[in-house]
Amino acid sequence: MSEDRDALALAERVMGILEDGRRSSTYKLALFTAILDLCIEKKFIKGIVPESLTTRHIAQRVVELYWNHVVPYRGIETLRQGGNQGEQAEIVRRIQEARAKWAKAETDTPYRASLAHGEDFRRLVLEVEWKLIEWPIPRLQKLGQHEDRFIYDYAWREGIKRSTVRSYQLGENGAFNNALTLRHGVAEHLVRLNGILRPLFHREWAVMVARRNELPEAELETFLFRPERLALDTVRQPLRELQDHRCFYCRDRITGRADVDHFIPWARYPDDGLDNLVVADPKCNNKKRDFLAAAKHVERWKERLKADDSDLATIAASVGWRRDTERTTSIAKSIYSRLPLSTPLWVELSTFEPNVQDRILAALED
Repeated sequence: MSEDRDALALAERVMGILEDGRRSSTYKLALFTAILDLCIEKKFIKGIVPESLTTRHIAQRVVELYWNHVVPYRGIETLRQGGNQGEQAEIVRRIQEARAKWAKAETDTPYRASLAHGEDFRRLVLEVEWKLIEWPIPRLQKLGQHEDRFIYDYAWREGIKRSTVRSYQLGENGAFNNALTLRHGVAEHLVRLNGILRPLFHREWAVMVARRNELPEAELETFLFRPERLALDTVRQPLRELQDHRCFYCRDRITGRADVDHFIPWARYPDDGLDNLVVADPKCNNKKRDFLAAAKHVERWKERLKADDSDLATIAASVGWRRDTERTTSIAKSIYSRLPLSTPLWVELSTFEPNVQDRILAALED
């Protein structure tokens, strides 16, 4: 019960800081979401959450978070997410300019951009890293004018010079330390709160963007965060053939259109890695929705990662799709290991079963 109270107390403080910053840019939401994501995916093999994160990893994740946001809304313009006097927030503007210059289609991913424009993409991440170091990281934990470092500590002061950070980014020895040291218990609490905080972040993000652009809120959350905006058509046919044209869940043969499903639901964690994608019959996919899959599906999914490793690697290479088995497996372990035993898990259609956590975690460790 003490852990639950501590986690809820952390959630209250997080939401208080976000409420205090509603009139600024969406940077705080992006930074909070990036920290939450990295706490989930960067767990060690035994399920231990990280004690620190780096500004480089956070910058990479922030680029990924904003990447789809800069697509013109309704084909007209990119939505404003901050800045003074109606200007675009600088991080968003830099990503917008890069995507407009590099992307061949609206659904291109950051991973593809990094493959095609390696050095330029790296420079984009470095620019985003600098802006995070300069502004939101030292200001995220401020309520009013008071800073309380209850989430993380860092080693630099506000007003740090660009030249100091540039020296570090060039690999020169210097005084800059790029680590954010997480306070005791914070990473664990954030992972436990993922199912609550993520939809709240998305909702608050959509509200802020709607106000900035004088638009109704209803459509914006879907536009900003729906997984369907990824180029899933690219992997649909290769995965269908890999599964012998059978639904991953019910195992029946798919005769019509196949859906590409995120095995760990996008609402739980936005992982578009190839290992997290399966082909499903639309009737199964529509019933599974954002529910977590039951033990038998987890066992089959984990077995597929081993049995079809070579074929999945071939698909990833042939279509230029990101694949990181260790990352995807770590995300699954993180989410299932913090799941209350009372959580119903989806079996088929409208059938659910209790959370058999020991069996699931044994499968994921295998």
